[in-house]
Amino acid sequence: MFKRKVMAKLLLWKEKYAGKYAVLLEGARRVGKSTIAEAFAKENYKSYIMIDFSNISKEMKMVFEDFSNLDIFFLRLQTLTSTKLYERESVIIFDEIQLMPMVRQAIKHLVKDGRYDYIETGSLISIKKNVKNILIPSEEMKINVYPLDYEEFCWACNKDYSFLEKIVEYNKPVGQATNRALMRDFRIYMAVGGMPQAVEAYIEKKTFQEIDIIKKEIIELYKDDFRKIDRSGRISTIYDSIPVQLALSKNKFSLNKAINKEASNKDKELLYDLLDSKTVLICYNVNQPCLALNLTENIDQFKLYLSDIGLFTTMLFNDKSIISENIYSKLLSDKLEANLGYLYENAIAQIIKSNDRNLYYHMWYDSNKTRPYEVDFLLSEGNKIVPIEVKSSNYNNHKSINELAKKYSSSISRRILFSQKDIGNEGMLELKPLYLAPIIISHIN
Repeated sequence: MFKRKVMAKLLLWKEKYAGKYAVLLEGARRVGKSTIAEAFAKENYKSYIMIDFSNISKEMKMVFEDFSNLDIFFLRLQTLTSTKLYERESVIIFDEIQLMPMVRQAIKHLVKDGRYDYIETGSLISIKKNVKNILIPSEEMKINVYPLDYEEFCWACNKDYSFLEKIVEYNKPVGQATNRALMRDFRIYMAVGGMPQAVEAYIEKKTFQEIDIIKKEIIELYKDDFRKIDRSGRISTIYDSIPVQLALSKNKFSLNKAINKEASNKDKELLYDLLDSKTVLICYNVNQPCLALNLTENIDQFKLYLSDIGLFTTMLFNDKSIISENIYSKLLSDKLEANLGYLYENAIAQIIKSNDRNLYYHMWYDSNKTRPYEVDFLLSEGNKIVPIEVKSSNYNNHKSINELAKKYSSSISRRILFSQKDIGNEGMLELKPLYLAPIIISHIN
């Protein structure tokens, strides 16, 4: 198993909260939730039982039909799994718990009983059809599980990530050759992504064609899940339209364009079902960035990104049955003909979200209401904001972030432009290479 940061969050839960709360690992399919849960159990408990509700026997299913007598329940559970449970030294893992809503409801009583700890994992777990008839337990902590971030990817590839941390600390240009090499490493991550299966294939020196097949299988798995919720296929249509709409550089996502008709209330509900799947990220426009970002978010004006940059790369060239090695070669050498700023934009969105930060941007017009301006992302830092721009090339064009800095000068702590260029400054604007974004963003709080 790959080294994952979520393990530290699970350890904190075990040390401080496990006797009062179960923990729910929530995230998209195939991000490694089950693997993480079982690895944590092996390392931190005397024994554990893992029940996979997607593959459960009739005998085991009967065990979960009655929680009225927990002594009998635990006895039957230990007997069927041939595993002895030790009070306060064992954990029970409920894998794919969305398939057994009544078990999730029973968490309240299991936690109150206090004998054992509980880890739940699930995908599409918040969708209304899975929880509408149950009482969601308040005795449940949620921990988000994301695809591998760039630091985790470097760990998996045995690359020295601390070298990047030193670059941030010194804040000096690294030189053209080093910058080019480090950007190529970052583009490899963008090509592979953070889905564990794709990362494993890359480490095993699979070709990019083989890695792409794995990513396409994951995308089809997501679409199979979407069809279980909506047989019309509209959720898949919305999902497929995300790279296209970002490529058009529009200032907001259009549900009407995604489904090619006027969106109904039902269509809007399907959009929120898609968000619940954790396969996409939503970034809201902020009307007044001088205030707390969440206070002036415009819920009707937003952008959508994919939760994994590798899947985004695959979908971006989805007009081919299999992406050719040549396309990937051009991506890694930065020789793609198209301006792929939105590809890097999705990478930064994923980095921000993997730090458990909400995504915000700001779009406005000049005083004559004729020229639009847009800053890609806004982060809060104390009682101030940090505007962030993302460029794939042409990093000299940053009129929007300059205008925002003039308009809200007293509310801005610093301003950052991420591109493929080396470290530098242009007045108050910090110029940073994209491969430093994970570290820089993690330091903004």
